[in-house]
Amino acid sequence: MKKLFFALWPSDETRQELMRLQKSIDAKGIRQVPAQNLHATLVFLGNVDEATEVVLKQRVTDIFIEPFTLTFDQLSYWSRPRILCLTCRQFGQEVVALAEALDQVAADCGIRTDTRPYTPHITLARKARAIEQDFTPIIWQAESFCLMESCSVPEGVYYKVLQQWSFTKP
Repeated sequence: MKKLFFALWPSDETRQELMRLQKSIDAKGIRQVPAQNLHATLVFLGNVDEATEVVLKQRVTDIFIEPFTLTFDQLSYWSRPRILCLTCRQFGQEVVALAEALDQVAADCGIRTDTRPYTPHITLARKARAIEQDFTPIIWQAESFCLMESCSVPEGVYYKVLQQWSFTKP
């Protein structure tokens, strides 16, 4: 079994911007998400067996969405998981349609997912608290999505891209 999720994976340039923002946050006691793990989750799948993973990969090839832009312009604190994340005050229907299409594929494969409405976010820190800080919005050009694996190692967790799909047909 692998712990899997679908995500938007940042370009190197976007990751650099996210890292600069992370470094500017001056809050004691927070645990910053490692730079190589920064991403925007689309659908968390949980533990998935190999056969289901194969079917997921086959079924998502039929998802085609025009590339879109997300403007991450707000620092949000979610108290229940105690995370500080970057969110969008406004976002287009494309990212919601993508998350819903991936959610439907998961449901067709018998995977139960989160039922809350989709909100694009990038977790910057855990064990956090609410902070207010001005920053330059981060513009994310989304042109593909990935199937990711969450891998636990003694040093913590790291995320591995298993496969990536472009939004538009080749």
